[in-house]
Amino acid sequence: MRPLIYATTLLSICIGSTSFKTPTNINKLHATKDTYRILVIKTKYAMKIFDSTGECLATYPVVFGNKDMSDKMMQGDRRTPEGTFKISFKRKHEKWSRFLLIDYPNAESIAKFNQRKAAGLIPANAQIGGSIGIHGTWPNEDFAVDGLQNWTEGCISTKNRYVEEIFDVLPVGTQITIRREK
Repeated sequence: MRPLIYATTLLSICIGSTSFKTPTNINKLHATKDTYRILVIKTKYAMKIFDSTGECLATYPVVFGNKDMSDKMMQGDRRTPEGTFKISFKRKHEKWSRFLLIDYPNAESIAKFNQRKAAGLIPANAQIGGSIGIHGTWPNEDFAVDGLQNWTEGCISTKNRYVEEIFDVLPVGTQITIRREK
């Protein structure tokens, strides 16, 4: 019986440590675009939330579109773009619980796209794409995140309960950096 109690306690601690550390009185906190920042590390399947002092408040598991972890080249490649963006819009979503749109393509993305096109790395008629964001999973399919099953069209997906947590805390304008690490 004791091993079961110890295992249950340890599991509770592990699950609880994934949650976002919200202030004790969220109503008194007026988060601005500079209160938090997001770092997505594609090669680690991780999304980290930092406060303005640089303290990591939470780490969430995430998945992407393509198992190829390289930068988005063009519309339809199912890759997740790399660079620094901002949350530009938030809404509840009928399929994926919540959707936090990022401002892809931004000036940095457009410059990379045009350079690649000029170098012949992508077809001359290719389009850059858009509608990239952070969202949940299909209803009852959080297992895709647990199994690191990349399934999106280039977005960042996490479990529905996690996207609901960050949706309620992160304001429009929050910076998001997406990159790979070796």
